[in-house]
Amino acid sequence: MSTAYITDELCFWHDPGNYALMLKPGGYVEPYNRHIENADPKRRLHNLLQTSGLMDQLTVMPARDVLAEELTRIHSAAYVQKVQQLALQGGGNTGVGAPISSNGWDAARRSAGCALTAVDAVLKGNAQTAYALTRPPGHHAEPEQGMGFCVFSNAALAAAHAIDVYGLKRVAIVDWDVHFGNGTQKSFENRADVLTISVHQQAGYLLVKGEADELGTGLGLGYNLNLPLPPGCGFGAYREAFEQVVLPALDAYRPELIIVPCGYDAGRFDPLGRMLLDGVAFRWMTDAVLDIAQRHSQGRLVMTHEGGYCPVSVPFWGLAVLEQLSGCSSQATCPFTPQHDLMPGQQLQSYQRDLSRQLSAHFEEVRQRHWR
Repeated sequence: MSTAYITDELCFWHDPGNYALMLKPGGYVEPYNRHIENADPKRRLHNLLQTSGLMDQLTVMPARDVLAEELTRIHSAAYVQKVQQLALQGGGNTGVGAPISSNGWDAARRSAGCALTAVDAVLKGNAQTAYALTRPPGHHAEPEQGMGFCVFSNAALAAAHAIDVYGLKRVAIVDWDVHFGNGTQKSFENRADVLTISVHQQAGYLLVKGEADELGTGLGLGYNLNLPLPPGCGFGAYREAFEQVVLPALDAYRPELIIVPCGYDAGRFDPLGRMLLDGVAFRWMTDAVLDIAQRHSQGRLVMTHEGGYCPVSVPFWGLAVLEQLSGCSSQATCPFTPQHDLMPGQQLQSYQRDLSRQLSAHFEEVRQRHWR
């Protein structure tokens, strides 16, 4: 299979400003030298793809800027104008914890354009799968505001593009970033043509909920599934959640395209997550979703890069995903894989199994009552 790879140098130039982790310096918060959402993890992934030889086996495609009329498929015209004006004024906060500098409008448009280019690649038949290395990330951005480092909702825009331009009737979004994908949920909560699934650490982002009782509204009731997992989950818990809930839901929905907001902050070294995943888990999840895509979506699978803030581990988690996605191997060996079986937390715990079974029963009842 062929895998398209889309990114752009301008994405790496996005500048959220000088923060201490995610706190604005001031008072007793000492200034730091950079925001936690900086270019290093993604640039180092890009570099590893090149030096490992995997890049040579991908179909590298140029990015483009998203158009204003494409942004307003998801975001309000007033919010789009706000982002542009903030950049023209030198920068500012686009909402809640989503600051930009003077290049923020250009970088955010290019980032969203990477996601739309990925959709074009697979739906035009130029590639079977696609990976958009986007920055700034997108899954927290809501129609009326930026949130959690995210300016425009990249994955949601990609789904809307697939529906509006290519006429797709069913798109599934499977978000495994460690934080709840509130922006994606809000974008489609009253629609049945997009199934949104978010597997995340419970209360990992305190400004939003992401609980299992958030099922959508109106025509979208039942087409929003949240799997809030307790902190400390490893591969066993994630695999159980996928096998009990995510994969059966995808099978029942039969999507024509699957989009994965692919965050790596559920990785065990991440400073903003408390989960225990590594390349073994990311490979398995990629393969599991790819199998569903091959059954229902003509193999069409698009990934947009979301969170992941450890600059050393993220490149190897991303390499694992892209190797699995493309079916190609590289010269690189992950230095963390030999440690996988040595970690007790990777095994499925009884309370994690019970939670997955409860969520499975809950969502099966939801499907029976609300899916059409």
